Amino acid sequence: MKAIFRHELSSYFTNVTGYVFGAFLLLFAGIYTMAYNLHSGLANFEYVLSGMSFIFLIIVPILTMKVIAEEKRQKTDQLLYSLPLSMTKVVLGKYAALLVVFLIPTGIICLYPIILSAFGSVSFLTSYSAIIGFFLLGAALIAIGTFLSSLTESQAVAAGLCFVVMLLNYFISDLADYVSSSAFGSLAAFTLVVLALGGIFRLMTKNTFASLVLMGVLEGVLMVAYVLSGDSFAGLFPQIMEQLSLFDRFNQFVDGIFDLTSEVYFVSVIGIFLCLTVQSLEKRRWSE
Repeated sequence: MKAIFRHELSSYFTNVTGYVFGAFLLLFAGIYTMAYNLHSGLANFEYVLSGMSFIFLIIVPILTMKVIAEEKRQKTDQLLYSLPLSMTKVVLGKYAALLVVFLIPTGIICLYPIILSAFGSVSFLTSYSAIIGFFLLGAALIAIGTFLSSLTESQAVAAGLCFVVMLLNYFISDLADYVSSSAFGSLAAFTLVVLALGGIFRLMTKNTFASLVLMGVLEGVLMVAYVLSGDSFAGLFPQIMEQLSLFDRFNQFVDGIFDLTSEVYFVSVIGIFLCLTVQSLEKRRWSE
């Protein structure tokens, strides 16, 4: 695992990927610090992190698009399968390297509240709470990007998928307002989710029959629940959509709420998508 970590980490700094990622993050941190704290005179550094959170939509796809997709395109993933390591350790090594690349500019950002405190009163508790939330948000998005990179051999496709998924998550709370709050509307929306899950399962397993069975079982369970308790479906899907937003969870840290539930949610998202990445690699390993 250490060898994978060192190799991945060095690869990000022997080309421009790691530098571009850090430069973009620090560039926007500087711009928003000047706009909010220096120009407007606000003492709330957490507003800087909230305002610049959209930058993840751009820099995370750039950072994660090659992590596994490029290995598959060049067939060097076969070397990973031949190593005396489990796929779990391979994925964790790659993910740890990505976190270090993210942690470096985040560590520099940690100095900003200290510097700003020389010009006025800064709430360190709120500022560093927001920084922790910012790091957890980035770590969760990087885990999602890593999984999406494992689904394809094309860096462009991986980056495109990652951007679309994160864009949907960024606006998911707003999109929830456009979903019908009726019971049937929630049922229809859940059906679309079942179809999407079936499509993802098909991409991972290349097994059409198993994907159809999965969709059939999930849709069957959904229909039984709807028949037994249709009234409980009213407004259910919009409520769930609002709870799924990683960016909304991060905004709780910005508001000064160090929410344990949100921390658990971020860690759960990281764990789930890293497990999915392991399963994606295991499937390819045994299908070769």
